[in-house]
Amino acid sequence: MKRAAARPLLWLAALLAVYLCAPFIASVPQLGSADWANVDWRATWSAVGVSAASATVASFVILLGGVPLGYFLARSNSRRMALLGFIVQLPLALPPLTSGVLLLFLLGPYSWIGRFTGGMLTDSFAGIVLAEVFVAAPFLIIAAKSAFAAVDPVLDDVAATLGHHANSRFFRVMLPVAWPAIRAGLALAWLRAFGEFGATVMVAYHPYSLPVYTYVVFGGQGLPAMMPLLLPTLAIAIVCAALSIYSLRQPNSAEQTENGDDALEPAHTAELTASRGDANDLRLSFHLRRQLGAFDLDLGWTPATRRLAIIGPSGSGKSLALRLIAGLESNETSHVRLGATELQTLPPERRQIGYMPQDYGLFPHMNVARQLAFPVDADPASARYWLDHLGLSQLVARLPHQLSFGQRQRVALARALTRHSELLLFDEPFAALDTPRRRLLQQSLRALQREISAVTIIVTHDPDEAALLADEVLVVEQGRVLQAGAIDAVFERPASMRAAALLGLHNVGEGSMRAHGQVEIARGLTIGTRESGPALAEGQKVMWRASSRALLIAPNGAHAGHIDSVELRRGERYVRVNIAGVRFDIASEDGRLREGTPCRIDIDPAGVTVWAA
Repeated sequence: MKRAAARPLLWLAALLAVYLCAPFIASVPQLGSADWANVDWRATWSAVGVSAASATVASFVILLGGVPLGYFLARSNSRRMALLGFIVQLPLALPPLTSGVLLLFLLGPYSWIGRFTGGMLTDSFAGIVLAEVFVAAPFLIIAAKSAFAAVDPVLDDVAATLGHHANSRFFRVMLPVAWPAIRAGLALAWLRAFGEFGATVMVAYHPYSLPVYTYVVFGGQGLPAMMPLLLPTLAIAIVCAALSIYSLRQPNSAEQTENGDDALEPAHTAELTASRGDANDLRLSFHLRRQLGAFDLDLGWTPATRRLAIIGPSGSGKSLALRLIAGLESNETSHVRLGATELQTLPPERRQIGYMPQDYGLFPHMNVARQLAFPVDADPASARYWLDHLGLSQLVARLPHQLSFGQRQRVALARALTRHSELLLFDEPFAALDTPRRRLLQQSLRALQREISAVTIIVTHDPDEAALLADEVLVVEQGRVLQAGAIDAVFERPASMRAAALLGLHNVGEGSMRAHGQVEIARGLTIGTRESGPALAEGQKVMWRASSRALLIAPNGAHAGHIDSVELRRGERYVRVNIAGVRFDIASEDGRLREGTPCRIDIDPAGVTVWAA
């Protein structure tokens, strides 16, 4: 059910709409009283032809220069480009006669250009075109600038990682995506050029364009002669206005449900494994440096495996690190090696990588078949294989908006794999998904990781996702490494309390060793441990972790505690207990436990581990 609009807004909108429609309505009765007998149709159609031809030539000139100009204005943040953008839009604010005077200063018979051309640029068809270009160009430039600014820059990044240089990315990605808005701006520019009077009458009174001819006839014959001249103008204006608002729209298609369409089918595994070859030496190492204002990134990592994850909070530099590895952020001080190849010396189009942002970076104007054929070195045989292997064979004619999230992910994967990518970069690939779908797609990606030889890096803030999809993890914050290592080791023994928090770990803390394998975790609270080791001397600062299985709520427990909260996590009931200021999370299905009540806790030393802080 649609909500009613605010009444004052409705009245204001209606008032302006009535005024804008009223002149057209008022002209209808004049059709019968128009002086049709004395119309010079030959001169009229000649003027229409001059206006249509000059507007077409002017629009072509504007298109050739206006689209690139709008593109660079949209991509640049420099003050010089901002000033240029302001100047090229000034003709919109100038009275047309003023524009004509300015053009006479440049092109008139007494200017140096006019003397050089012998006055050929005034009172000529060329003069009409030049006047129309000056007054109509801002319409296209503004439309192109807005259109390119609205294109997701990630599409340009993805195209670069698929091997396309700047010119190819512009003509095959940026321009097609922006074209509907540019087309509307082109129609408006043509219409503005067709109806231009003020600048034209100053620069080129002859030959007569339709606006100038209308002015001349009005001065000689008055209002009754106007309707026959207005009809061609109105008809053309209606067509151009319709084109300016028309855009190709694909019918909205309901997103595919999750009736199995998001799962990867592990078919042909033996064939795939045999086809990939031996990639045991394919390892990634990097040292990334980047200064962005006050933010300073400095990350080094040399993992020993191929399934990697980078985890950290928002703003920690995870995505920036991925862009540096992909070559999408240039920095001469960074070092990236994949196997024996030094990647930092290569542009992104030559790094042989697959880069997948959060929405997978599918090009909205390409169907699935064109997406897979887009990489410059796409292997058709490999494309056919991955279409079949990932269950995409029936989707080749669909556009991205007609695919489910799982299907989009598979298309992005297939597109990267058709060029035999050696490195796959995933930037928060599941962040926007609901929990059931996220779990399903994570399992699907994990199944694919087992079958391909490429190094994969998952950037995430979800510890469970990192644990599922990686063998090694890099924990980062504020552009620095907090901890790096194998998944089991890092989760078992976080290097600091901050690392433990980012990994989502509970029952972890800091303390100091006491005699007989005891660790003091708070003033007056000492617990036993299963190991102290000769390296952990009495009084040494340590970190400790208690397994959830080592904690037990019992009537005769050794430690007095207090229940702070009772929470439900993924369907399991957890009780948070406070013992001497230290909080423990304990899985318990005992419905008698309530917040704010006292309890007794036993902590099994066999489930408590300690290590040097």
